[in-house]
Amino acid sequence: MRILIVEDDAETRAFIARGLTEAGNQVTVSEDGRDGLFKATDGGFDAIVVDRMLPGLDGLSMVKMLRAAHNNTPVLMLTAVSGVSDRVEGLEGGADDYLVKPFAFSELAARIVALGRRPAAQVEPSRLAHADIEVDLHRRTVKRAGRRVTLQPREFALLAELMRNPNRILTRTMLLERVWDFDFDPKTNIVETHLSRLRTKLNAGFDEDAIQTVRGAGYMLRER
Repeated sequence: MRILIVEDDAETRAFIARGLTEAGNQVTVSEDGRDGLFKATDGGFDAIVVDRMLPGLDGLSMVKMLRAAHNNTPVLMLTAVSGVSDRVEGLEGGADDYLVKPFAFSELAARIVALGRRPAAQVEPSRLAHADIEVDLHRRTVKRAGRRVTLQPREFALLAELMRNPNRILTRTMLLERVWDFDFDPKTNIVETHLSRLRTKLNAGFDEDAIQTVRGAGYMLRER
């Protein structure tokens, strides 16, 4: 397995890296959260071991940012905090498993192997493209025909969801669930308002509307 270890304590980092390397794994190490996030985002790891308390960027925030970027690499979080609420917060933040220090290396190794047995999660590509529109999910940038389009966060999320489903009609209910995380109808024109703003920005300088309204059904990106 290719494993990334993000741990600021040199002794612990060396202990884990040595054990995992001797077990036949390819190990990459990082000493702080920001560097760990950079290496993890670069991809290619089968599992990540991350300490919760890190300089630069704490482990929980690092995992949350990975998940927000749709990086689903299994994460084992290490911590000196053993409270139930802390463990729950870590798991809800995106960690797949939690191990409290001090720990036996055999237990850590067994948990990593268990994470490796899980079905590989689908990793979303960092770039989406349809017709003349390009979306970079990591840099959160949008271009149409090479021209930069500046969007507000919700407009960006709306366009990204349409881009993930280029040949499907997305209903108002789907968009409320996936973009606003609503499982109810707020009885407002929130979807229509944001779509209108998105259209205005996306279509500026172009003759063709990039988004097609399918009467009585929903919305989809227009084929060229």
